[in-house]
Amino acid sequence: MAGILFIISAPSGSGKSTLVTQLRTLVEGLDFSISYTTRAPRGSEEHAREYYFTTRAEFERMIAAGEFLEWAEVFGNYYGTAVSALLHAKDLGKDLLLDIDVQGALQVMKKMPEAVSIFILPPSPQILEMRLRNRSAAENMTSEAIIEKRLNAAKHELKQVFDYRYALVNDVLDKAVAEMRAIVLYERGTGDDLRELAQACRTDTHTTALASVLTAFGEN
Repeated sequence: MAGILFIISAPSGSGKSTLVTQLRTLVEGLDFSISYTTRAPRGSEEHAREYYFTTRAEFERMIAAGEFLEWAEVFGNYYGTAVSALLHAKDLGKDLLLDIDVQGALQVMKKMPEAVSIFILPPSPQILEMRLRNRSAAENMTSEAIIEKRLNAAKHELKQVFDYRYALVNDVLDKAVAEMRAIVLYERGTGDDLRELAQACRTDTHTTALASVLTAFGEN
């Protein structure tokens, strides 16, 4: 079944991009929406591969023209998903993966309640901080202020987890990838044998793993 919109969100440093990359190697028929952003490229990032890098003036022109399905300002930069991404996936007969922040995700869920939303959580504040520090060091952008801002943002974003249909903890990569694959195939109606694994990730099941992470972040 083509045409399903999968929304993937996570606090910065949760390993979301790695999970999405792994998922796309395991599951066929998934188109990936490349977001627009006004921030500068980092490291080896390339235009039209990780993001469409653009100016604030052009981004604001696109907002005014109604060209975005969703958009948000995050850490001083604009990020947005073009409506054309949905049309492109539909033309290809594929499902669409949206890798977007919580602000954008809530906008899309309001417009398209049938979308399948998945929230990825880091296993603990300590591990999230370690991942943020490692990523910042790799990008030569180490800044205590930025790391602190992203840790605080993560605590705020975790409060929205129950707005999502599914949630999984990215502690062991292979396990998280298997859960994500199960969700996609089950929602497509082609993974009846994966039903139990997918259903165990639903936020309305209030699993021990989810409760443990929220408690660690002081949100439960």
